[in-house]
Amino acid sequence: MELNLRNPLIFFDLETTGTDTVHDRIVEISYLKIYPNGKQESKTKRLNPEMPIPSTASAVHGIFDADVKDCPTFKQIAKSLADQMEGCDLAGFNSSRFDIPLLAEEFLRAGVDIDFSRRKMIDVQIIFHKKEQRTLEAAYKFYCDKNLDNAHSAEADTMATYEVLKAQLDKYGDLENDMEKLASEFSFFNNNVDLAGRIIRDENGVEIFNFGKHKGKPVVEILKKEPSFYAWMMDADFPLNTKQALTKIKLREINK
Repeated sequence: MELNLRNPLIFFDLETTGTDTVHDRIVEISYLKIYPNGKQESKTKRLNPEMPIPSTASAVHGIFDADVKDCPTFKQIAKSLADQMEGCDLAGFNSSRFDIPLLAEEFLRAGVDIDFSRRKMIDVQIIFHKKEQRTLEAAYKFYCDKNLDNAHSAEADTMATYEVLKAQLDKYGDLENDMEKLASEFSFFNNNVDLAGRIIRDENGVEIFNFGKHKGKPVVEILKKEPSFYAWMMDADFPLNTKQALTKIKLREINK
């Protein structure tokens, strides 16, 4: 089944120095841009993460310090990448919990502010987990009846994710070929306010904290009762995107 698109949809995958969205960096990004008319564009770019790549990470994706020492940094490509993503929705495998939060951090560090909340974000892994509970290799075999060669190569994983989503639409009658519904109903376990899910909306649409001693409590209520909690979060080791979301809530309440 071909995708029913209103906006271009970018499938992307990151290879990184690790799995910490605050401290780790991108060493390779690959994307496949699908236009509503079916046209496709793909690009893979290796990046200098400006930090040593741990051997544990290199063992997964096969990229070493010497491979990227002469590559551009993320900051050097950030503006052109943002331009490529302008007006596009996003899709990936485990993207809502890792790739998109890490990508947002990289953009913010580079001084390029992209509002991801305006984009539909489709996570093929979450759709898969809600339906079958497996990995990308298993998803590719299950849905496409193919073996995923060169797994953990950003380009191979990106192409496999695109094929899996199309096969999911073919398999599940209740999975509508509509990017907005795939993003809002199937691609997140929580209704996130920030990309990392530290702040979410409850069933009534109220913004609540999703961690620590204030988990489940309204953000606005805590900011009023315990103003120091905002300062603590801004000084603590939270993602920049989380701090940005919290600041927006605080400023909204001040301006009411």
